[in-house]
Amino acid sequence: MNENARISRIQKGKRTEIRRENERVILEAAEKVFAEAGFGGATMQLIADMAGLPKANLHYYFATKEDLYRRVVQNIFEIWLHAADSFDNAAGPAEGIGAYIEAKMEISRRHPFGSKVWASEVMHGAPVIQDYLETTLREWTDGRMAVIQRWIDAGLMAPVNPRQLLYMIWATTQHYADFGHQIETLNAGKPLTDRQWRDATETVKSVILRGIGVLV
Repeated sequence: MNENARISRIQKGKRTEIRRENERVILEAAEKVFAEAGFGGATMQLIADMAGLPKANLHYYFATKEDLYRRVVQNIFEIWLHAADSFDNAAGPAEGIGAYIEAKMEISRRHPFGSKVWASEVMHGAPVIQDYLETTLREWTDGRMAVIQRWIDAGLMAPVNPRQLLYMIWATTQHYADFGHQIETLNAGKPLTDRQWRDATETVKSVILRGIGVLV
């Protein structure tokens, strides 16, 4: 590789790194603004101010507010999808559902704003992401339900409704993100500590796994 090619490669790498960092900053800011103001109340200017970047930078990476919003929703959903990887190779429901609950609780801890954006969108009838619910979410849910049903048919867990079980897990774990302010208020105005998060996770796991006949 000659010197000019080496320099060009280095410069390209730096541009890629800068782009990734700018996108990360923009998406983090967008999560927070969309969570607090909703899609209708959020503006590209508000997001730019939160990100500490010129508004023109946002439009360079995301042409419209809807493009940015859909990317935020897609990011949190992809994180949720990966949380269910525990189902695929699990020996049974104790391992699969237990690991899934742990992952969902950690997502609520690490990505509270993304969870709030999703919840707000759905509660308003999903005006922007309805197509996403009807395709990706439906296919993903059907796949997880099939795994749970196999465990039931094999006698590894109680014969509960797989769909309702997933709804219960979602509602319980996402409560810690969507109602984080309420939880902090009831915790003497302080965020949960590491120990409290561990206790919350183990409690949720214990109640649900006992409820489906996995733990005694």
